Amino acid sequence: MRLQDKVVIVTGAAQGIGEAYAKAIAKEGAAVVVADLNTESGERVAKEIEADGGRAIFVETDVSSAESATAMAERTVAELGGIDGLVNNAAIYGEMQFDLLISVDWDYYKKFMSVNMDGALVMTRAVFGHMQKRGGGSIVNQSSTAAYLYSGFYGLAKVGVNGLTHQLAHEVGGMGIRVNAIAPGPTDTEATRTQAGDAAKDLVKGLALKRMGQPEDMVGACVFLLSDESSWVTGQILAVDGGQTFRA
Repeated sequence: MRLQDKVVIVTGAAQGIGEAYAKAIAKEGAAVVVADLNTESGERVAKEIEADGGRAIFVETDVSSAESATAMAERTVAELGGIDGLVNNAAIYGEMQFDLLISVDWDYYKKFMSVNMDGALVMTRAVFGHMQKRGGGSIVNQSSTAAYLYSGFYGLAKVGVNGLTHQLAHEVGGMGIRVNAIAPGPTDTEATRTQAGDAAKDLVKGLALKRMGQPEDMVGACVFLLSDESSWVTGQILAVDGGQTFRA
């Protein structure tokens, strides 16, 4: 129970990797806030956590909105007593439009970036003061190996998440708050199946471990970075990618 008595917010927790994070974090003893725009699926995840003996609430949250993020943080504190951890997992991905940086619709690009890159900063700004009151905490951002490969504006957003991780680690380190990121490789989720289709099989050929990742493959890294086991780890991007990327 490495997260016993902690309160952890997971954005985009209504499905996919975010759902796996939320359920694993609850099993480690934390009270979990399932923060998502999908009310039906978000409430399902929270109920399943409680049915399994954990503690969870669902809060409808738009990570691109400072007002929504602040309201979510205030409700978390009111109902659960404080905030110890934040997992910035929410992203536009499964329904993402394919286009080039030089031609993508500008309004769509700005909306995309407001969620996939700025959302992590919006959420951090909403919670860091509450974490400071608890004596510190841990923030885990969801990056991607797309940051190291050609992947258009999706990859650009993840490059931004990596930079945000580095910069925020220094800004809030003095408050006892650590900031790290996980960079998943090709992972078998409904969103990836929608985006990649049969091309996902070709991605596996380039991996050292010849299989797609599963959402459950990410949870060990997430729990580690949230827990006191990583108390001297901050500003790091941890690739969980089956050996997809080379970084000397």
